[in-house]
Amino acid sequence: MKNNPISPADLAAMAIFAAVVEAGSLTAAAERLQLSKSAVSKSLAELEARLAARLLQRTTRRQSLTEVGQAYFEHCRRVMAEAGEAQRAVDRLHAEPVGVLRVSAPISFGNLHIAPHLPALLARHPGLQIELALNDRLVDLAEEGFDLAVRISDQPAELLVARTLAPIHWVICASPAYLAAHGRPQHPAQLAEHACLTYPMLTPGGTWPCYEAGRRVDIAVQGPLRVNSSYALQAACSGGLGLARLPSFCCGEQLAQGELIAVLEEFAAPPQTAAAVFLPNRYLSPKVRACVDFLRERFGAGLAAPYWDDWRAPA
Repeated sequence: MKNNPISPADLAAMAIFAAVVEAGSLTAAAERLQLSKSAVSKSLAELEARLAARLLQRTTRRQSLTEVGQAYFEHCRRVMAEAGEAQRAVDRLHAEPVGVLRVSAPISFGNLHIAPHLPALLARHPGLQIELALNDRLVDLAEEGFDLAVRISDQPAELLVARTLAPIHWVICASPAYLAAHGRPQHPAQLAEHACLTYPMLTPGGTWPCYEAGRRVDIAVQGPLRVNSSYALQAACSGGLGLARLPSFCCGEQLAQGELIAVLEEFAAPPQTAAAVFLPNRYLSPKVRACVDFLRERFGAGLAAPYWDDWRAPA
């Protein structure tokens, strides 16, 4: 016997047949389905022709299932129940944040300012699960199956939707002990005289960008430590090893406590932006929307500064 695939027309006919059986007549089924009686009758006749079997015995007074019809109806009823459950599952996914949300974020920012907030996010949305991947490369959301990525950049994300989370200021800083021993630089040109701790991936060409009179000047720096972690760089800087150029989200607490001191602030580069990026989609998933809204709330999006910049003097 040849097994032909079920077409959308077959599924529609199965639904009409099941309605006829459940309603008890073609007329009642037509009213339930908001179809004409002739359309219901035609669908039933075409279904029986495709199956080469009579499904219903019909007289002017009553209808009854044939043996084949009874067996077919049981299968139709299960198919309709599964279709209804599928629709309800989609409705739930569109109505509330549920399921697994795959998020990519930079290592230091993710450790310091995303992971600590996840308990509150998951408590607010108990149907949600988070899979957080921390790395400092740009992931391909579509290729790698991420729903959302947090990126820190001064360039808009191409072909992605971006929602601003917070400004990210970069700060050149050092410990009080280092500055007491080696002096405080007053001009970027003096950085050549200091031990500068660097993050190679964020220090292209071994330079730090500084701005003077609105013009960018890249200052060559060198020192005893190169490390691929802003968090490790901050720890070494707090330990008095030298100057470091750090994102304020990584050193704001140390600056507020006086463990680190900001220098050359008048030459600082314009802030970058931490943004949540996701693939364009006409129907934005509730789980993505919930996470983005939650992070914006926690980081004070739209306010003058996020909580990690509380050390900065009001403008």
